[in-house]
Amino acid sequence: MVLSLSALGIYFGIAWSKYSKTELDNSKLTSPSLAIDVFDSNNRPIKEENMFNSSYIKGCQLPEHVKQAFISIEDKNFYSHNGVNYKRIAKAMFNNLKSMNLKEGGSTISQQLIKNTHLSSEKTFDRKIKEVVLTKKLEKQYSKDEILEQYLNVIYFGNSCYGIESASQFYFSKSAHDLNLQESATLAGIIKSPYKYSPVSNPENCLKRRNIVLREMEKDEKISMQEYMNAKNSDLELKLNPKEENKLNSYSEASIEEARKILGLPAKQIALHGYQIHTYQNLEKQKQLEEAFANSNMTEDDYAGIVINNAKHAVEAYTGRSAYKIITAKRQPGSCIKPILVYAPALNEDIISPSTQLLDEKTTISEYTPKNIGDKYVGYVSAREALAKSINIPAVKVLSYVGIDKAKSYAENMGIEFDEQDDNYALALGGMRYGVTINQLASAYTTLANGGQYAPNCFVSYITDKNDKLVYVHRPEETRVLREDASYLMTDMLKTSAKTGTARKLADLELDIVSKTGTVGKSGSKENNDAWNMSYTSEQTCGIWVGNLDNTPISAVGGGLPTQVAKNYFASSNDKSTFEKPSSIVSMPIDVTELEENHKVVLANSFTPERYTKQELFSRFNLPSEISNKFTQIKEPDFKGITQSDNAVLSFDAKEYYSYKIYRESINEANLLKEISGKSGKQAIELAMPKQREKFVLVTTFTNQSGMVQTLTSTVDLIKTMKNTTENNLSQKWFV
Repeated sequence: MVLSLSALGIYFGIAWSKYSKTELDNSKLTSPSLAIDVFDSNNRPIKEENMFNSSYIKGCQLPEHVKQAFISIEDKNFYSHNGVNYKRIAKAMFNNLKSMNLKEGGSTISQQLIKNTHLSSEKTFDRKIKEVVLTKKLEKQYSKDEILEQYLNVIYFGNSCYGIESASQFYFSKSAHDLNLQESATLAGIIKSPYKYSPVSNPENCLKRRNIVLREMEKDEKISMQEYMNAKNSDLELKLNPKEENKLNSYSEASIEEARKILGLPAKQIALHGYQIHTYQNLEKQKQLEEAFANSNMTEDDYAGIVINNAKHAVEAYTGRSAYKIITAKRQPGSCIKPILVYAPALNEDIISPSTQLLDEKTTISEYTPKNIGDKYVGYVSAREALAKSINIPAVKVLSYVGIDKAKSYAENMGIEFDEQDDNYALALGGMRYGVTINQLASAYTTLANGGQYAPNCFVSYITDKNDKLVYVHRPEETRVLREDASYLMTDMLKTSAKTGTARKLADLELDIVSKTGTVGKSGSKENNDAWNMSYTSEQTCGIWVGNLDNTPISAVGGGLPTQVAKNYFASSNDKSTFEKPSSIVSMPIDVTELEENHKVVLANSFTPERYTKQELFSRFNLPSEISNKFTQIKEPDFKGITQSDNAVLSFDAKEYYSYKIYRESINEANLLKEISGKSGKQAIELAMPKQREKFVLVTTFTNQSGMVQTLTSTVDLIKTMKNTTENNLSQKWFV
């Protein structure tokens, strides 16, 4: 212990000597406002609110209970110490040594001011020593009241609120000089962990933390017991400022959020250090996206939209409206996950083709019993149609064919994140514990648009420092997730969704466009939580989300409002791009009769009439192995007959591609009784039978693709059964 303490003392001595010459930058303390410079793709400043401390408030304008709330919870000895509370630091260091991390800091208000204006957020002993050195210099140059004023105007309150005036305007729609006791305690409680104690996203935690602040104020005799009780028993009353909502969900705010992760710095320090953020924003597309929402009869629900340049993996437009930050919020994706998690992996594994027949029926798989909307089931359906109409049961079955682990690995390689509890077949329908962000989901769809290549999307193109030196450049690194032909087949299936499926609102757009919708709601309820549309062309991907981050129900469905917004956006764009078909994709004729009768995908033969074939796309690696043997030789129907009184009832199974004629006795036009064509299924024909014994002839005719006519004759002999009742009530029967 002695050796360790000695070594530690020597280390601190050397570090103190090293950092003692560090100068205090007064401009970082006294600047009433700071801004982060954010530029669009043409190097024009983005005209959105990127200011920090723009609402600076003097300490003398603040009520005393505002200042005392922060002092009681953050630094009780603020007015008595010289900037550093050595007892708190020693205690924090002891706890850090025990836990072998630097979780606790023991910082005073003065130290927090230095940390937020001069230093990075890294937790190292060097940074702590530098913090103490600068704090001592701060205390020599400024009074306590000046330090407290500067502190209250720089600390972070969550939701992009820097400084108490900004926070007061956002959370309570009032100036900080009008804050009451409980509101002051609420703001003082937030700063320890702005997310954990957010009054918006975690109100219960916030309320508990607020009451702790009030209790500390009462213990410090800054408020009376009666004031404490009154404030403690009050509700957490917020009045969010709607003017701040779009700032929270603006393109520049999303870019700053991304730059924070890239640089490892808080937004405040990005501004202080003069970093310049150059983005991919396309001003024309940004306006088109915003107008797409404005022209869609939007309700009061939250919403967000994102537009991505597929080739660059670049976010060119983004907008949203909510009291919360949408870009980082995870929501259930609903059926929008089906192409990513279910059908694309199945195509890539050669398990299905677009025409594969899937039985839509009530089913249970591994104790999971999914249901279709309205509890309706349609029987056999192609994979193409099942996806286009977003039928649930086929999706769950296909996921079971692929396997949950393998399907998840595909989705993870497209940027989708799963919780360890996401391990059941409800995943096929978007049933995730946390869900996805709009950017993650849109990024996954760009994989399909890019022929199976994935890279995460970015807002930030490059970053420079205050001297215009390049410090970061976005260089997307693509990884192949799907074969090119599997991606193309997935895209072609989603074209059907945009033409005749749940996204058919897009059908009249003269674009080579694909789309998928998703709706998340409670079973049997008309109220939903999330509504999605993911649409893309070869050039760009547009993702739309409508919902409420506080989970207030919505009436919108994926095929409704979100798809209308997507339609408005693409209608205003000049996108003429088309999808290029890979050489490994072939179009082959399949036998429609085999699909309908046996639910099998079988290639048509050369004799199959054109009207009984359908062209379908296949990968050369997954062609049907079977060729139809129909139409090469006519098949005899099961021709039967019975007598009823004086009539004959003839029956056989008809095929619509055959024509039939029924004769009496012999094949002669004079003996023709009935003609049947274009019908399928059981046929029952009742004919008069004047004679005791009659012969009926069925002639089946088929003309194949080459014009060759085939005929087949079937006969049935019938003997009329007669009854003669005698006086003794005896029956006599005549047989031949």
